[in-house]
Amino acid sequence: MSRAFRIINIFIVNLLFVTHLAYADEPNGTLKKIKDTNSITLGYRETSVPLSYLDGEQRPVGYSMDICMEIVKEVKSRLSLPNLQVKLVPITSQTRIPLITNGTIDADCGSTTNTVERQKQAAFLYTHFVTGVRILSKKKDNIKSYRDLKAKTIVTVNGSTSERLFRDLNTKENLDLNFLGSGDMAESFMMVETGRAAAWPIDESILYPMIATSKRPSDFAVVGEFLSYEPIAIMIRRDDPQFKALGDSVLKSMFQSGKIMEVFNKWFSSPIPPKGVTLNFPLSDDMKKLISNPNDKGI
Repeated sequence: MSRAFRIINIFIVNLLFVTHLAYADEPNGTLKKIKDTNSITLGYRETSVPLSYLDGEQRPVGYSMDICMEIVKEVKSRLSLPNLQVKLVPITSQTRIPLITNGTIDADCGSTTNTVERQKQAAFLYTHFVTGVRILSKKKDNIKSYRDLKAKTIVTVNGSTSERLFRDLNTKENLDLNFLGSGDMAESFMMVETGRAAAWPIDESILYPMIATSKRPSDFAVVGEFLSYEPIAIMIRRDDPQFKALGDSVLKSMFQSGKIMEVFNKWFSSPIPPKGVTLNFPLSDDMKKLISNPNDKGI
C-alpha cells in the first residue's frame, strides 16, 4: 500500500468518525422536537402539594416543578435556545400517560410513582423523592391500621398506585371495602372531610400537606404502617435515551452538589405558598440512600 493511499485511507476513517460524532450529537426524539419548536411542554398537577400544585396566583409550583426547571436550564444550554418557551399543561392520574405517549407533554413534573407496569408505556428519570402509602382519617374515628377499615368506605384517586394496592388488600384480606373514586387530591380530601369516606390511602408526602393546609388540621391524622415503597420520578417518553441521559445528568449533578437539599428544604422544611405553612417533613433514610446512589428502579 502506497504512502499516499494510506494517508487517504486514514483521512476517510477520521472523516467517518467525526461525522459519526456529529450525527450522535444531533438532537433526536424529544430534544429534536424541542429544538424544532423552540418550546418544551411540562405537565403539572394542580393539588399534589408540595411536589406539584397551584399557588395563590394559580401558578404551577413545587419540588418536582423546581427540578423540571433545572432540566429546562440544561436543555436551553445544550440546544443553544436562550429564549426557549416553557409551556405548562395540567395533568391528572388518568391523563398523564396518554399525554406523554401522544407527544402533548415532554415531561411529567408531578407526583408519579415509577412502576414496572408504567415502564411498558413510558420511561422515568432517576427517582427524586421516596414516600410510601399510609392512611388519612379523622381522629374521632380512631382508625389505627388498614385492618380497622373493614366494611367501611374509602376513597382512592382513580388510576393511582394506592387504588391498586387497596383493591389487592381488599381481596387478599377480605376487608369488604366500599370504594369511591376521585379525580384528584382535593376531591379525595373533601370526601374524608365531609364524612363520605372513612379514609383516604395515598403517599404520606401528599397527606401531610393536605392536612397542614386544611381548615381544621387538628381533626385529621396520618395513621397505620407504610404499605408501600413509592419512588417518585419525572416521566418521559420511552425509547428516548438522549433526553433521558440529559435529565439523569441534571439530577445526578443536583444530588452530588447538594442542590437537591436546597430544593427539598425549600418545599418540605420551610413556609410554602399559598398560606406560608411549614410541613416539617423530615428527610427519610430512603431519601439519603437515593441521594448517595441515584437509580431509576420501578416497583
